[in-house]
Amino acid sequence: MMKKATLALLTGASCLAAGLPLAFARDIGAESQDSAVIYAAPAPVRVASAQRSNMGGGFIEFLFSDGPARPGYEPQPYPRQPDYEPRGYDPRQRLLVPIEPQQAIREPEDQLDPAQQPIDPRFEKQLVAYQGNESPGTIVIDTPNKFLFLVQGDGKALRYGVGVGRPGFTWSGVKHISAKKEWPAWTPPPEMLARRPDLPRHMEGGPQNPLGARAMYLGSSLYRIHGSNEPWTIGTNVSSGCIRMRNEDVIDLYGRVNVGARVVVI
Repeated sequence: MMKKATLALLTGASCLAAGLPLAFARDIGAESQDSAVIYAAPAPVRVASAQRSNMGGGFIEFLFSDGPARPGYEPQPYPRQPDYEPRGYDPRQRLLVPIEPQQAIREPEDQLDPAQQPIDPRFEKQLVAYQGNESPGTIVIDTPNKFLFLVQGDGKALRYGVGVGRPGFTWSGVKHISAKKEWPAWTPPPEMLARRPDLPRHMEGGPQNPLGARAMYLGSSLYRIHGSNEPWTIGTNVSSGCIRMRNEDVIDLYGRVNVGARVVVI
């Protein structure tokens, strides 16, 4: 009886190790009783520790394993190394917005060479509508808005940007062109020398002359319509009463008017 119980136990253990159901083990045990045939238990199969964990532990695992079950290995987390930061590193630098190279070397507009600054498009020469009563060939100077109009007829006029007198030096009235000169010489009047004793007493015509490329003298006065070697001053109150233009504009106007032309300053 003891042998039969041991045989049944070993048969059941073999089936469990081989993955066979217990019902099959019982059939084998029953058949062994009837036929008196003893089946040898299969040789134990060595399995990986991950598979041995499915044997249920206890006596069965003790029979078919190398030893008692051992707790599974759990890897320890690798200690995190602190972030390396070089000496003198300031974390606030991460908040700085990167600057493009061209932005870093660009100068403010007020430090640029004034001669390189573009003229306001309003002061470019252009053909505009004219609603006044002056006849064609008349020059009309709009001092407050810094424009000079050359009346063309048919309700049109050529408009140029000009520089006009500083506060206290503006004037209004009607004059006529009394003379025209190309690259005129300049002799500052005594009144101007009294205000600016540093000015030269006389300067021959040329690119450095403040009268520019052309001059149209207004009657017997000291006022002129003339060019300028400072084109960036067009559209401003800058002169001592003269009407200054860009050199290219005064050359254009010079070729369109004659001595005796009427000039209206408002």
